[in-house]
Amino acid sequence: MALRNAVMAALLEGEASGYDLAKGFDATVANFWMSTPQQLYRELERMESEGLVTARVVEQERRPNKRLFSLTEAGHEAVHAYTAEPPGRPAVIRDELMVKVQCLDAGDADAVRAAITERMEWATAKLARYERIRRRLLDGRSEEAYFAEAERIGPYLTLLRGMSFERENLQWGDMALRRLDQRAGAGQPLEGDSHAAGQAEG
Repeated sequence: MALRNAVMAALLEGEASGYDLAKGFDATVANFWMSTPQQLYRELERMESEGLVTARVVEQERRPNKRLFSLTEAGHEAVHAYTAEPPGRPAVIRDELMVKVQCLDAGDADAVRAAITERMEWATAKLARYERIRRRLLDGRSEEAYFAEAERIGPYLTLLRGMSFERENLQWGDMALRRLDQRAGAGQPLEGDSHAAGQAEG
């Protein structure tokens, strides 16, 4: 998927500056697409040159003027065309933590345990942020009422997917830490510990 498709998805929320998009990416499409601010700015420039977005300048006192971007008619047509295309294959997960977990029996198990704990803390913080967004979207309504009444339900559905992903991270992390504790409690050394002990004896 091209970055521009994620940008167009974010701009469906309304006009926004490049700064607002970079800041708000984490609250809209970041649960399925990541980008740096520099990449966003470059993509906005390309999209503007291709007529997919337009920008208006807003003058500000005491601060530099800012440009607010919005989708053009061509941009909306591009969104429609994009959604009509079959999606690509699911992205390959590239998670360094999983590589470290794969190696923990021959490596520093305590460091890997700490990394798992940090991942769980990160997931907890993201879940709290997503929950705040969920409450804002519902605005006092039940989910059933929201799905029946809301003008757009796409953002809510993707938000639920992001929340599900972080909950699964917490479930996996809790299971992994419990299994590590069980092995440690049973006095079953990891391969790396046995190797270190053998070197010490030698």
